[in-house]
Amino acid sequence: MRRRKFWGWGWEDAGPTPDQERGIVATLAQRFGTAVALADPPKAKEIALAAPRVAPPATLRGVCSDDPHERLGHTYGKGFRDVVRALRRDFAPAPDWVAFPRDERDVAALLDWCTSARVACIPYGGGSSVVGGVEARGLAGAYAGVVSLDLGKLDRVVEIDRTSRAARIQAGVLGPALEDQLRPHGLTLRHYPQSFEFSTLGGWIATRSGGHFATLYTHVDDFVESLRVLTPAGALETRRLPGSGAGPAPDRLFVGSEGTLGVITEAWMRLQDRPTFRASAAVRFPGGAQGFANAVEAVRQISQSGLHPSNCRLLDALEAANSSAGDGDEAVLLLAFESADHPLDAWIARALEIARGAGGVPPAGGASLKSGGEGAREGAAGAWRSAFVNAPYLRDVLARAGIVSETFETAVPWSRFAEFHAGVTASVQDAIDRVCGGGTLTCRFTHVYPDGPAPYYTILAPGRHGSELEQWDEIKAAAMEALVRLGGTITHHHAVGRDHRPGYDRETPALFRDALTAAKASLDPAGVLNPGVLIDPKPR
Repeated sequence: MRRRKFWGWGWEDAGPTPDQERGIVATLAQRFGTAVALADPPKAKEIALAAPRVAPPATLRGVCSDDPHERLGHTYGKGFRDVVRALRRDFAPAPDWVAFPRDERDVAALLDWCTSARVACIPYGGGSSVVGGVEARGLAGAYAGVVSLDLGKLDRVVEIDRTSRAARIQAGVLGPALEDQLRPHGLTLRHYPQSFEFSTLGGWIATRSGGHFATLYTHVDDFVESLRVLTPAGALETRRLPGSGAGPAPDRLFVGSEGTLGVITEAWMRLQDRPTFRASAAVRFPGGAQGFANAVEAVRQISQSGLHPSNCRLLDALEAANSSAGDGDEAVLLLAFESADHPLDAWIARALEIARGAGGVPPAGGASLKSGGEGAREGAAGAWRSAFVNAPYLRDVLARAGIVSETFETAVPWSRFAEFHAGVTASVQDAIDRVCGGGTLTCRFTHVYPDGPAPYYTILAPGRHGSELEQWDEIKAAAMEALVRLGGTITHHHAVGRDHRPGYDRETPALFRDALTAAKASLDPAGVLNPGVLIDPKPR
């Protein structure tokens, strides 16, 4: 059977070919002026795992596995820090068991066992976390053992309400399988995070995932109609409603809870008709720093116009060049609209008019207008999409080459963006230069709102062999400090996990954290659910 890598992103038989890897190495060596060599990826047989410290009861043995490949694959997420530790053959935080519940009864029984035996339980969707959200970091000695609770067998669309355009869906379904089940009904969730192929509905909800739409429906929150959650204290299900003013919404407590309050097993999700009309264009903004500033102004006006483009992604000049969407001398704005109801000529024409007025240069042939199909696959938009989808595979190669890579995303009001962006780039570039002796920092907008953008930054820098983690930690700390100090959020859609806890603690009011801790004590009295994420459990 086709298997996923236990140490990095995606399938074992996918990713760059050996020839492509050699080309990447040559490019990196030229860019950074240093020798670059690829470390060999780890093999499972090279890694000695400690024996499980605890055993599940006989009634659960059939849904629990201590298979080495499963334990290795459930040790880490897919961030740079995770891949580097895997390349070092360091799997010390491996779970003792990986549980694969077949239904809610299994989930409830597993939670009962973990609570009674003081076993930490880490809910696991597709394992695509890049912020330390699914690992047992720092739990040694505090718990009798660790179980990774993999919901992959809860993978069905259970019920469809075509009239209301909604569906009841099990939380463990992966993105492609979800869309395959909705497609015969002419429906789609239309939520495509970069991790789409290897992430689940429950994971999206638990981490407040950001998806396909650059405006309007930016987060999975917008699609959640109701939830069913199992907690150590019992099960709860929120009422299915299009809207309500009846106090704080119960399901919002679990959207973004990152597996700390309960296990999401099902959700009613709002769906859409599959789009049939599309319009897209790539607008170039020459002029260096001023060109980027002009592009930012164009995006602000478009975000406040009520046009609601599905794609409104701004790439700075180097970001555009890295993804083959530009030549390195101009910022590029990727615009797209889609609809299942009407042609989009007027929408794209008005967006291009706004961009032109801000100094942009629309394509000579005008916008691309299509019916059917799957959207833009050619030109700058197609090049960017290809780079976006393949980026996680490339990240594995960068880690093997000793290149320190990191991405961090945030959001800030338009009125503060210029000052914010200048402060963040100065602080982080200084850290890159100080820690790595140089490197690059690029920026793009992933999502935009009427009141502000969500800038997404990418770092690439040469690492010192054996010190990549320490270098990453220092640069990460500088980035986190700058985001908090300058008034942005610590994360727009990557979640908090363990990596962002220091910044999250500074961003959130202390009284709110006290209230969240009290809620956890009520729902998870033994504090066994994903300890250390978002908040620390109350001492027993």
